[in-house]
Amino acid sequence: MDFISVFKGFIDQHDVWEEPITLQRNEHLMVKGNVNTNSYFVDSGSLRIYVLDEMEEHTIRFGYQGAFVSALDSYFMNAPTNFYFQAIKQTQLRFVKKEVLEALFEAHADMKDLWRKMLEGLVVQQLEREQDLLTSSPHERYKRVLKRSPKLFQEIPSKYIASYLRMSPETLSRIKKS
Repeated sequence: MDFISVFKGFIDQHDVWEEPITLQRNEHLMVKGNVNTNSYFVDSGSLRIYVLDEMEEHTIRFGYQGAFVSALDSYFMNAPTNFYFQAIKQTQLRFVKKEVLEALFEAHADMKDLWRKMLEGLVVQQLEREQDLLTSSPHERYKRVLKRSPKLFQEIPSKYIASYLRMSPETLSRIKKS
């Protein structure tokens, strides 16, 4: 089952999307320190989610066409996020407010279960990624991401993929050539 399509269809059916947002290239959807509990659907374009560490950016996730993105730290804790969400290219988004989603979940337990399954899948992906970063060589990380997300290499510039894979752009370039 394609959880994302089913979940998006549920939101479409209930017509609870807020006004669409268009971000221009490099524009931020959110920045560290802001509270943002909305859930966004990427209609077109792409985003990168990153953190800053002593002024160095570390890409931790991407959102591209057909994906939901949310600052889950802010969503769950109703607190400021630690993340930056930035458009890589012009990006069209729709969003639904947390309060609206929660009200729908109260009325539709099956969708709350689907949301939970989507979040569980995200947690498992994050754990696999952490393990990969800690135990795999750069070449192995590249091969796994290429296998898992070939669309990433069509949508996202290499410098951001290199950051995501925790390697220099030069290392990524060498690996891609080999």
